[in-house]
Amino acid sequence: MTDTAARPRLSRVLIANRGEIALRAIRACRALGLETVAVYSVADADQPHVWAADRAVCLGPAPSTQSYLSIPSILHVAIETSCNAVYPGYGFLAENAAFAKACADNGLKFIGPSVEVIQTMGDKARAREMARSFGVPVVPGSEGVFTDADEAAAVAKDIGFPMLLKARSGGGGRGMRIAENMAGFSEAFAQAAREAEAAFGDGAIYLERFFPRVRHIEVQVLGDGQGNSLQMDERDCSIQRRHQKLVEESPSPVVNAALRAQLLDVSGRLTRGIAYEGAGTVEFIFDEASGEFFFIEMNTRIQVEHPVTEMRTGLDLVQAQIKIAAGEPLPSLDPDTMPGGHAIEFRINAEDWMRGFTPSPGRLETWLPPRGEGIRLDTAAYQGQRISPFYDSMIAKLIVHGSDRNEALARARDALSGFRCEGIANTIGFHRILVDEDDFIANRVHTRWIETALPSPSD
Repeated sequence: MTDTAARPRLSRVLIANRGEIALRAIRACRALGLETVAVYSVADADQPHVWAADRAVCLGPAPSTQSYLSIPSILHVAIETSCNAVYPGYGFLAENAAFAKACADNGLKFIGPSVEVIQTMGDKARAREMARSFGVPVVPGSEGVFTDADEAAAVAKDIGFPMLLKARSGGGGRGMRIAENMAGFSEAFAQAAREAEAAFGDGAIYLERFFPRVRHIEVQVLGDGQGNSLQMDERDCSIQRRHQKLVEESPSPVVNAALRAQLLDVSGRLTRGIAYEGAGTVEFIFDEASGEFFFIEMNTRIQVEHPVTEMRTGLDLVQAQIKIAAGEPLPSLDPDTMPGGHAIEFRINAEDWMRGFTPSPGRLETWLPPRGEGIRLDTAAYQGQRISPFYDSMIAKLIVHGSDRNEALARARDALSGFRCEGIANTIGFHRILVDEDDFIANRVHTRWIETALPSPSD
């Protein structure tokens, strides 16, 4: 556990990220009276987080390996600018245990969980064992990881098909393949291992039984590093394409009160059991047919979709992360004053959804986002901005809130219909179609619904 009494007082925070989450973190620090230092690549010199921080320092060339993923460069800037804390956000180095350790070794407070927790929960095989030790149900799968396809195949026979092969490290859908039967197992294993090695430098694969029609449910947690936790109502992230989330909402339309209580209970047990510090997400798959849910992983960082939880709880989760890192106690939730209701987030990506969601960098010629009651937009985009091809394609998050799901959907339709984004292909048109789809309205979706049921643009 972390000794809060030994924590230095935070005064200046290096924001080790870019775009929307960097801008958000800078604003959170300002609200808490903390100075900020932004870092940026050559390609990001005109980005809002650079202007918003008290100071900004260029890390290097556009490729992330030479800028946002360069641990020596980031540490050098933090030390030279007299920072005493680092905020990682999501993506890049947010779940990198080596980075967290390097921060600690240099007297910098890493705003997040301990190195040991990042290492344990970042190893999906070890995370399964940890979850199981605290009574959290896990997906039937292998006890360890494999680098040899023949050794993995011998274990796969006992688990059963279809089979999901998953990289031990990383996330975001990379290093994942489905094997429908033993005939396709070796090729799927080779593909997953190659992709995992390229993305994470770790080609080890573990095996899970694959459920073809499940919902993706996750629980937002906060821990104080002392064995205390706060769990918030679940988010449903079932609208995905190739394991990439496109839409998230809270609460889940298919989770009842009894199931919700179970999800919160096991998420809290895990969070407290590992003495988790900061914001994290415990993720599950939910099989509607059987009513069973299974732990799949824990993300040891803030999530892209955290605003839907903020809209319903009234908490600022980024500020909460920083306060916890400074040794303050966990916030509390008062059901009588919380906004409640229903919230939905739509990821606005610079992608051509009519052509397989291919990236669409370029100049943002027109940018007129919607405004109004129950509408929130988290973004660092502006009219005239050049959307870079070097980084993630998400340019905004449109979050809508209503007293219930029907009102939230009505506000989403209005907001999306008036959202003008021109000059680059984007996913607004996809979302406009989605909110009128009968299956989505009636909650007849699952994690593979887009690939298997949603009509393609050419249909």
